[in-house]
Amino acid sequence: MASSLTTVNAGNRLDRLPVSHVHKAVLLALAFAYFFELGDLNTFAYTAPALITAWGLQVSTIGLITSASFLGMFIGATLGGWIADRIGRRTSLLWMVAWFSVFSLLNAVAWDPVSLGIFRFLTGMGLSAMTIVANTYISEFFPPTVRGRYQGWAMTFGLLGIPATAWVARFIIPLTTWSWRLVFVWGALGVVFLIFALRMQESPRWLEKHGLNDRADAALQRLEDEVTREKGALPKPDAQTGEVVVSRVPLGELFSGTYLSRTVILLVAWIFQTLGFYGFVSWVPTLLVAHGFSLVSSLTYSSIIALGAPIGALVATQISERLDRKWLIVIVALTTVVFGLSYGLTFQPALIVIAGFLVTVSIQCFAPLLYAYTPELYPTEARALGTGLTYGVGRLANIVGPLIVSALYASAGYSSVFVYVAATWVVVAVVVGIWGPLTHFKPLQKLSQTQLRA
Repeated sequence: MASSLTTVNAGNRLDRLPVSHVHKAVLLALAFAYFFELGDLNTFAYTAPALITAWGLQVSTIGLITSASFLGMFIGATLGGWIADRIGRRTSLLWMVAWFSVFSLLNAVAWDPVSLGIFRFLTGMGLSAMTIVANTYISEFFPPTVRGRYQGWAMTFGLLGIPATAWVARFIIPLTTWSWRLVFVWGALGVVFLIFALRMQESPRWLEKHGLNDRADAALQRLEDEVTREKGALPKPDAQTGEVVVSRVPLGELFSGTYLSRTVILLVAWIFQTLGFYGFVSWVPTLLVAHGFSLVSSLTYSSIIALGAPIGALVATQISERLDRKWLIVIVALTTVVFGLSYGLTFQPALIVIAGFLVTVSIQCFAPLLYAYTPELYPTEARALGTGLTYGVGRLANIVGPLIVSALYASAGYSSVFVYVAATWVVVAVVVGIWGPLTHFKPLQKLSQTQLRA
């Protein structure tokens, strides 16, 4: 149906809204989805030591299953971004949460390494697709002065899913030879998000960019009415500058013109961040067991270390608007280098826990910063596609990540793994520090219309 409106001014109308219960309801819904997405992402890391015993698996087989999961994440992120740019943020979010919840449940009935690898592949597709759409929704819904902070809050609540999953695994897995399966059932509980999402609205920015101006205006009017009832009269929005062009960006355009430098910088950042992030997170329990710690001790240490995850995101909420995200990304990446090397070069249980905890704080502080930074570099019509591609290629790169870790461990020992992890974070800091654009407090529509400068 053709729209009767010629302009909606969605960006300026959204950006001038004060934070209200509407924003907090969206935060709560997405935080719940993040909780089980991040928890589910780590279920295999905590069940892997038990599978080594139950199925007699080698570390190399654990690496192959982990690689299958990351292949699924690449496909899911790329397709998820493409789908979200075409059918909408809210609709795709509902489908993607349902997808990863169903396949996570099927992980629990896996009968051999091959079936588990297939189910982890399909689960990974849904997990990364959901992440892309949730990040995009936050970037489009929240005003620029609080965008990074609320991305951090969503991650803070969501990252509670990691220690929650770690402790669920700690107490469930030792019960029986098959109770590792229940950890995957836990991960499937994310399906409850569908209830929370019923009151979420489609992104008005997306509706406007697709020429659905009547729907965009109606959605904005509902938001404005609710915020007005809570906060009082709203300021007049800035006038819209330029014409809203209804368009779709093909994948190839991300590698040309204005988008090229942004895409290359983000690809490098996501590839090496992912290799460093999962080189640590996914291997802590398994490497501790391989290094001589008992299964129970490994799970206990890993569970304590995982408590740093929500603290790291909480730190991000406090610093994300104090300095341009570019420089925060550089500082936190270099901090991770220091803590990562400290972890890999110590062998005392207390020092392992302390250093591991600090690594977890720093890498989980980094995550919401990059999650907020990435969608800021693309316009509405390409935001989910660009975010999905760069995030997804990072996940694709980690297909070789577990193979690198297992090869390093076999040939050069335990500490070499953490030297490799530190090196990946150095690359992130150098590339973003030298070539990364500045985005601080800039409206999305203005970032979309101009060539960003480092």
